[in-house]
Amino acid sequence: MTLPRLQLSVIGDEIGPSLDEMISFAHEHGLKCLDMRTVGGRNLLSMKTEEVIHISRTLEKAGITVPAFVSPAFKWKAPGKWTGAGRKVDFAFDPKECPVEDWVAHAMQIAVILGAPHMRIFSYLRYGGFRPADLGKLTDHLTKLLGLAGHYDITLQLENEPVCNVGNIAELAAFFVADEKASKEATPDEEEEFEQDNQPKLRYLRPLVDIANAWSTGERPSDGDIAVLAPFTTAIHLKDRDLSANRTVPLGDGDVPWPAELKRLLSGVETKEVLASIETHCPQDGRNATARSLAGLRRIAAEIGVEVV
Repeated sequence: MTLPRLQLSVIGDEIGPSLDEMISFAHEHGLKCLDMRTVGGRNLLSMKTEEVIHISRTLEKAGITVPAFVSPAFKWKAPGKWTGAGRKVDFAFDPKECPVEDWVAHAMQIAVILGAPHMRIFSYLRYGGFRPADLGKLTDHLTKLLGLAGHYDITLQLENEPVCNVGNIAELAAFFVADEKASKEATPDEEEEFEQDNQPKLRYLRPLVDIANAWSTGERPSDGDIAVLAPFTTAIHLKDRDLSANRTVPLGDGDVPWPAELKRLLSGVETKEVLASIETHCPQDGRNATARSLAGLRRIAAEIGVEVV
């Protein structure tokens, strides 16, 4: 069986905070793609359109494309829900920091300016009693995002993030099982609301599978949950964990059995290519750790017979 190839990308700010650092690293390592999240410590969702245009043009001149806008959408408290206190949230964001009131339209505009076919989203910071339908029912923001995603042909990628309601692989699988069931039970009017060019709603809402995030919570993803997610998967995040030290390490240096996990997931993927984004999460030595992660991915891919492009 031929496994899908991996489109290699790196989340730019994992290398360093400045655009110059990101570009120089990409050129040094022959990278053609960078996912964009923050520049200069500022999330792109907090920037004005003119700033994003400048970033996009700079990357284009450097010969770099942007496969994904790594947005912080829904990585904040759900309206009317208590989330507890004291938890650390990496790259936390307050939608009030957006320079315009309509953060949904601004987020999609950023993805369009970057030329990014993917945009990451979350599931609100964790609270008791969450149900998959909440993401679309607490506000109309997801409905608006899906409408814009269909219009611009940009896929929304829902990541399993431990501080959020969809925090592990089991919860991610449960979300998509519920979402698929809701799609099948939708009335004709509801179906029309989510369909663009005869493509179903699920075409524009997909799982962003982060296996290391799952392992960091103590979860060992089941074959059943991976089987649920794999057919919908078009993008993954890659990092590794030293479980005894409870810290993130370069890909291939930790305890996640990546050859087996990657092969298991890719075996059920239905597309010919998957966006594989390295999210190093080693800020103390970002540039070197990311270089080691690139080498680790290429080594793992070669071991299981997967092409990296």
